[in-house]
Amino acid sequence: MVSAPRTPGQTYRELRPPPALAAHVSCLWIQQVGADAAPYEHRTVPNGGVEVACRVGSSPVLVGPRTGPDVDVLTPGSTVVGVRFRPGAVPAALGVPGSELVDRSIGLEEILGRPALTLGERVASTAAPAEALALLRQQLEAWLSEAPEPDPIVAEAVRRLMPWRAPDVGSLPSALNISERHLRRRCQASVGLAPKVLHRTLRFQGFVALAQLAMAQGRRPLGDGLARLAAEAGYADQAHLTRESLRLAGLSPRAFLHDSEERCARAHDHAASFVPLLHGRRVPVA
Repeated sequence: MVSAPRTPGQTYRELRPPPALAAHVSCLWIQQVGADAAPYEHRTVPNGGVEVACRVGSSPVLVGPRTGPDVDVLTPGSTVVGVRFRPGAVPAALGVPGSELVDRSIGLEEILGRPALTLGERVASTAAPAEALALLRQQLEAWLSEAPEPDPIVAEAVRRLMPWRAPDVGSLPSALNISERHLRRRCQASVGLAPKVLHRTLRFQGFVALAQLAMAQGRRPLGDGLARLAAEAGYADQAHLTRESLRLAGLSPRAFLHDSEERCARAHDHAASFVPLLHGRRVPVA
C-alpha cells in the first residue's frame, strides 16, 4: 500500500466540467494549504492546456501552456481555485492565441478587463473553497455561453496525439488531409505548441496517469520497476523516459514518482484529468 503523505495539511482535488463547459474545459480544481501547515512547494508539469488560476484574495491569472516544469510555493492558509482548458480551446474560449501564452502567466484582466477583476473580488468574499469554485464555474459558463467550438482540425489532432493513440506524428497531416506546415501553424496558434512538442507532452501525461492510477489503487507506481513503467507509457526504453522526465518535470522519473507519492498519495485527487488519458489503453480503473 502507498504510505501516508509526508506533506500534511494540503489537498488538491479535481472535478469534471459540467456539460456547459465540457467542449472547452477538461477539469476544474481546488487546492488548499492549511493555516497551520508549512509552506507547500507545488510542482506543475506541462499538460498542453491553458489554466485560469484564482488564489482567494488575488486577481485571476491566465497560465499558458508550459514547455518545462513550474514550481510555486503556496503560503499557509492559501486556497486556489482553477480551471484547465483543453489543449487548443483557449482561442475560442477567451479570444487569445495559445502562441501568445507559452510559458507565460498574465493577469486575466489583460484579456478580459474589469470582469476578471470583479471575479477576483467576488471569489475573495466567499466563505468556503467550494463556493469560490462555484463562482468561477458560473462566470466561465457566462463567458463561454456564446463561444465558438475549438478549431476542429486541432481538436482532432489533439485527440489523435493523446497517449497510446499516435505513435507516428509524421502520419498526422495525411490522416487529417492537411499539409504539415498548415497543421503546425494551426496547432501553434491554438495550442501554442507544435504537434511533436504536444505529442511528447501528452505522452508524459500518460506516464503521469499510470502513476496516479497506481496510487489511486493503493499501489506504488514503481512496484513493477521503472523499465516496465517506461514501456507501458510508450517510451522506447528507460533512458528515453529519463530524458523526457528531466525536460518536462525537472526531475528523474524515480525522483518525480517519489515526489508524487510524498505529496499526492491520499491528499490529491487527479482522477478527472488522468482517467480520460487512459481511455486509449485497456487499463482497469478502480
